[in-house]
Amino acid sequence: MSQSIVLQVGQCGNQIGGRFWDLVLQEQAMYNRSGIYDDSMSSFFRHVDERRGQQNLGIGSGTARIRGLKARGIMIDMEEGVVNQIMRSPIHELFDADQIITSVSGSGNNWAVGYHVYGQEYAETILEAVRRQAEYCDTLQSFFVIHSMGGGTGSGLGSYTLGLLADYYPAIYRFVAGIVPSPNDDVVTSPYNSIMSLRQMDQSADCVMPVDNQALAAIYDRIQSKADVGPLARKKGSAITDSTALETAGLLRSSVVKAKDRAFDTMNNIVANLLLNMTSSTRFEGNMNVDINDIVTNLVPFPRLKYLFSSMTPLYTLTDVRVAPRRLDQMFADAFSPESQLVSVDPRSSVYLASALIVRGAVEVSDLRRNIDRMRKTLRFVPWNVDGWKTGLCSVPPIGQPHALLSLSNNCSMRVVLGRVADRFTKLYRRKANLHHYLEHMETGDFDEARASLRSLISEYGQHEAGCRG
Repeated sequence: MSQSIVLQVGQCGNQIGGRFWDLVLQEQAMYNRSGIYDDSMSSFFRHVDERRGQQNLGIGSGTARIRGLKARGIMIDMEEGVVNQIMRSPIHELFDADQIITSVSGSGNNWAVGYHVYGQEYAETILEAVRRQAEYCDTLQSFFVIHSMGGGTGSGLGSYTLGLLADYYPAIYRFVAGIVPSPNDDVVTSPYNSIMSLRQMDQSADCVMPVDNQALAAIYDRIQSKADVGPLARKKGSAITDSTALETAGLLRSSVVKAKDRAFDTMNNIVANLLLNMTSSTRFEGNMNVDINDIVTNLVPFPRLKYLFSSMTPLYTLTDVRVAPRRLDQMFADAFSPESQLVSVDPRSSVYLASALIVRGAVEVSDLRRNIDRMRKTLRFVPWNVDGWKTGLCSVPPIGQPHALLSLSNNCSMRVVLGRVADRFTKLYRRKANLHHYLEHMETGDFDEARASLRSLISEYGQHEAGCRG
């Protein structure tokens, strides 16, 4: 199997990254009871023997017992708080000192500082860290960049890092999980940061999965409102917001965050589960596994239209775990509902360019095909890609669930999401509010170019939507 490297940048990126490494380690431990270092484990972890100074033992025959593991990842932040928290947690042993790049000053919620100041200062350090991790890989397949678009370090230094990957590793696919600020975001400069981040994604990313906090909060509230008793109750440890599936089963203790931070942390679990399910086919066997790069090939019909809607169902498992056909069919229907989307918009109101369904667990191919045929009748696809479905079946379910579905869709209603970013930017930029902080490091022309680029992108989505109506 091939390997991927995860770069988590800024406070938000490292909070989500911390949850990802905790959960992927739990999942690998659940399905690798023998403790063997195999292809599945090598996807995100390298095998080490620190006592003997061996930093990359490789897979070999696939029968060697694990001596030690290191994450194929890099933590980057210009403040030390979140990274220090991770390094005090049970997963700290996954990271060596050369996988951590931090400072103490922060970027002051300023994209320009993160990009132009820290980007130039830490470029060589970041490239060296990436080079080292890349050399440890037998077959490097993709990079995952996790960051927020609204802050300073995540947006600015995250953008710079993405550009470095595009320049130095152009043949390796670059996936981005970018957190889009909500309309009630408390960072006043987030519209500036967001539009500049989108500009860099337009130039350097191969595939982007936007996520907004408003949608995450709504999903969290839905899960928490579910009853705890009765056959239709939510099964403990089964929700995509839960951190404690293995702890519930008595197999592993998970305590990356303090109890008082649990509510906020559970929303980060949703994004971590997105990455878990997206990479499940690269880590486990299945009848119709999906190569991670197939997502780009099948879901990105034009270079700029690379922004995907994502949703996961079910959000939790019921106490009654019998999988009735009606409940299975509901899982597919829920995947396209606005309540399940990780961005606050209803994609059913617009046109699909392409869609992928990645199913995990005990689901038959006939169930998958039956539900696709059923969904065809309710969803509108562009006329030149009416059969634009990519499907995958991974036999290994998520922890705590008998089956699960990840939906990734390229839909023209993404123009609504991008339009919100453009509108918030225009309101702030019209008054030149807080602009002087940015002009110390960049020109107003940079903002104008970013705005023109975003408008062009929105227009391109709109043209395909209008063409379908016509």
